[in-house]
Amino acid sequence: MEVKDNWNGWKVVLASGSPRRKELLAQIGINPQIIPSRLEEHTEEKRPEAAVMELSRQKAEDVAMGCTPGTLVIGADTVVAAGGEILGKPGTPMRAYEMVEMLQGSTHQVYTGVTLLLCMEEGRRHGVTFAEKTEVSVYPMEEEELRRYAESGEPLDKAGGYGIQGSFAAYIKGIIGDYSNVVGLPLGRLYQELKVLLSETQED
Repeated sequence: MEVKDNWNGWKVVLASGSPRRKELLAQIGINPQIIPSRLEEHTEEKRPEAAVMELSRQKAEDVAMGCTPGTLVIGADTVVAAGGEILGKPGTPMRAYEMVEMLQGSTHQVYTGVTLLLCMEEGRRHGVTFAEKTEVSVYPMEEEELRRYAESGEPLDKAGGYGIQGSFAAYIKGIIGDYSNVVGLPLGRLYQELKVLLSETQED
């Protein structure tokens, strides 16, 4: 598939510095400009689905404020939910160990919220926000496996303390839902939502 920096004439901006999301968009032919949101993430939402939707909207709106008409902004946020707790990025090997220990030998949920915003003339914006959920089952892990993975550096910047596309794949028992959603962007749903959004804009 030919990779372009636009979508049907709309310049595409990804409001995230995640190289994984950039690579995922390239799979469906989009090479976005990278403009990470500098907004401090905060939400009072306790439900994972609502939390990722709100955070993705915050990121997209923050970046959209500086965009010119004719720009499509994509904001996204991913969290892991396990045992009633929302797990973000661990940041330290100790926290990564705690997170992965919670996930091993059980099934958890990965939620990604996505906001698509079209920046139009006269400061108008047209957009949609949605969330996708994927169930992920993890094999039981031995103490040494937990420690080695937590100290590898790989999990530190990943929601839930693991990356399904990295070495943690050795412990993935199975998934129900969209694989790309676990990586950080539900490509199938994003593509379908984009088609609807652009058709609505043309009708206006």
